[in-house]
Amino acid sequence: MHGRRSLIGVLLVVGAARCGPADAQVTGEQSDAAPWGLHAQLTVVGQGHGGFPAEYSGANSLSSQREIKASVTSSLFLGVRLWRGAELYVVPEVAGGKALSGAVGVAGFPNGEIERVSDPQLKLYVSRAFLRQTWGLDDKKETVEDDLLQLPGDQAVSRLVLTAGKIAVTDIFDDNAYSHDPRTQFLNWSLMDGASWDYPADTRGYTWGIAFALNRPTWALRLGSFMVPLEANAMALDHNVSRNHGDVAELEVRQRLLGPTGKVKLLAYQNHARMGTYSLALAEAGPLPPDVTTTRRDGTLKYGLGINLEQPLSDAVGAFARWGWNDGRTETWMFTEIDTTASAGIQISGTLWDRAHDTAGIAFVSNGLAPEHRDYLAAGGYGFIIGDGALNYGRERIVEAYYDFKIIKGIVVAPDFQHVTNPAYNRDRGPVSIWSVRFHWQM
Repeated sequence: MHGRRSLIGVLLVVGAARCGPADAQVTGEQSDAAPWGLHAQLTVVGQGHGGFPAEYSGANSLSSQREIKASVTSSLFLGVRLWRGAELYVVPEVAGGKALSGAVGVAGFPNGEIERVSDPQLKLYVSRAFLRQTWGLDDKKETVEDDLLQLPGDQAVSRLVLTAGKIAVTDIFDDNAYSHDPRTQFLNWSLMDGASWDYPADTRGYTWGIAFALNRPTWALRLGSFMVPLEANAMALDHNVSRNHGDVAELEVRQRLLGPTGKVKLLAYQNHARMGTYSLALAEAGPLPPDVTTTRRDGTLKYGLGINLEQPLSDAVGAFARWGWNDGRTETWMFTEIDTTASAGIQISGTLWDRAHDTAGIAFVSNGLAPEHRDYLAAGGYGFIIGDGALNYGRERIVEAYYDFKIIKGIVVAPDFQHVTNPAYNRDRGPVSIWSVRFHWQM
């Protein structure tokens, strides 16, 4: 999409309609509500693995030797009401630490808190700075609770929401009550988001843009357009928004299938960026290993689809599943090198064993590559996440389990275990078991 339509769609960031009192990101036009809000969080993740078998290694391989690394993030969430229906949020954040093998070697990377930043020095930056404007469409109200990106009060059930500024696109799209937040739920990249969605973001996971959302009692529609980086996995964003940008649409339907109301979300996206093409890189390589970066062209298209399910099974148990696909012809630009994915899991409340504030979860993921992507890696090519110098292809399979243990109010410690078969889709390497301990404080 070019011209005026893409300019409208590329002031870039995120507004969306969440569907009920428990949804944290999008509030409505509110009355009798607090004029401002303040929250903070601190998350530390220690993570390691032992040695594992590997017939060979490349520049982007997970180290087959024992590793122990740690990451830390801390955020301050500031929200204020400006005028009727308008809210401004600013979130300064610091992050630092080291990822296993420098955040390469597994497409479904095991630490969602490290993102793609692997710097031991703490860096201060503004992760989010956005305006949300909500217009109520009727007089029927619902109550929303105080949360990180949500001010408490009453809001219209039927509402139109516009959000513009800097935010994480996944604050709005592809949310899931049981599998979305690596600070309190599953750590793996494949489980915190739809893994095949190469969503618009800089290296830290944020971008600028604009989004609209229409919320109704039983469904919601969200549309957004966002800036993409100048280079793959880069901090600098591309200001040539008439040619290079990311667009996303999501339809959410709330339904009663197994008792309580669940949600089905259908997501479609397209990215235009200065991406390279795997088949062209292979054709031009000759006897040398292919290099997809030499084939980059402005406006190159990538597109994909996703399905996101969440279903409460009881007051204490919830289930989720995701499926995703992208065309896989062009290089991964922003998230991770996954072209097809399927995941499922459950979250269980500690109320079942008299620990009401504890939570446990277990999930399974299967990730895959498109044929062009496989051939490129098998010929010795590299992406920015994976590349062993060769490839004996097999689907990357991951099992993750965690237990959030409440220490005192606001402080939770969680042991986490992940088992990865065919890391980076390579049968010649692994499997590898990864152990983690997560400390999380929130107020």
